[in-house]
Amino acid sequence: MRRAVLLLLTLFPAAVMAAPPPVPSPARIDAEAMRLMQVAHARGMAVAVVDGGKVVHVAAYGERNAAGEPLQTDTVMYAASLTKMAFGHLIAQLAQDKVIDLDASIASALDRPLPDYPAEPKKYADYTVLAGDERWRRLTPRLLLNHASGFANFAFLEPDGKLKFHFDPGSRHGYSGEGLILLQFVLERGLGQDVGTLMQQRVFDRFGMPRTSMMWREDFATNLADGWTAEGTTEPHDERSRVRAAGSMDTTIADMGNFAAGYVSGQGLSASMRRELVRPQLPITTASQFPTLQPELPVAQRRRNLAAGLGVVTFTGPQGAGFYKGGHDDAVGNTLVCVEQGQRCVVILGNDVRAEATFPALVRFVLDETGVPWEWEYGATKAFVR
Repeated sequence: MRRAVLLLLTLFPAAVMAAPPPVPSPARIDAEAMRLMQVAHARGMAVAVVDGGKVVHVAAYGERNAAGEPLQTDTVMYAASLTKMAFGHLIAQLAQDKVIDLDASIASALDRPLPDYPAEPKKYADYTVLAGDERWRRLTPRLLLNHASGFANFAFLEPDGKLKFHFDPGSRHGYSGEGLILLQFVLERGLGQDVGTLMQQRVFDRFGMPRTSMMWREDFATNLADGWTAEGTTEPHDERSRVRAAGSMDTTIADMGNFAAGYVSGQGLSASMRRELVRPQLPITTASQFPTLQPELPVAQRRRNLAAGLGVVTFTGPQGAGFYKGGHDDAVGNTLVCVEQGQRCVVILGNDVRAEATFPALVRFVLDETGVPWEWEYGATKAFVR
């Protein structure tokens, strides 16, 4: 422990010796968010700020649909891959309660070999194709949450549409939503648990998220955000009919503010499990997040302060340790960034993918420089506004 503290003092003395500047006032945050939105030509964006483990500001700007109806703090928006972060917290709770073992083979939770389960193409990948490849037995809940499964992001992206290992499980990081879907399968088919129900009870109810769900709810329809693509075309909100641990969650900025506050302050977890949730566990060794199966960088070029936690990315920057998760599709851009010092977070939900261009500047404005690896998240060619 002493050596780790000395190393942190050497690398980031300001982060240890001095507190970060105070969070700007709500009025200043709103003004900067609207300015950046205008520069990025984003039609809608919402922001929540957490300081000291408590929500201190929630706001929404712009429009929620092509009719020009205003985006509000209780407007339902698509969380995309922020779902993975919430699912990771659920798994940490289940591990704490000894329902699941983070480091046991998934084989221990199944009543038959994984390839022997009949295919369910509308819900999971076809695991029968792994027959003869015993590497599936090396998979653990931790490796699946660390994105170390060896799978592509999704099986349907493979040229033949079939699931396969591209590297040995645990040998490296390679972003894979398919890995989280497999962990959902283990819970549902192996342990008889319903992930939608577990998420509702253990995450959404626990953190005060009344307008969040893993599936479409009819009461969402009266205040719902559509999206805008990079070309400025409108994309209707998808009424998702299946629970998908990799990304089916609908939510609001008010709910996500509550989630971030509960997550960073450790609600629902012991101190040791809270540390485990965001402990750097697997080095991230690629130049960017996508494409997911790109070659690893030479050792000398890798980021030493970037690693996978349980459903999040961990980093070390000028303020010390932090973690984040992004979420993205053609018409949505989201991020949730937290720094441990001061238990401070920024959540941004954009119902216009062009909002992503504002994220580095807006997070920096609210939290000061954190060290979030934006170029790894979005790629070196991504253009950001200032």
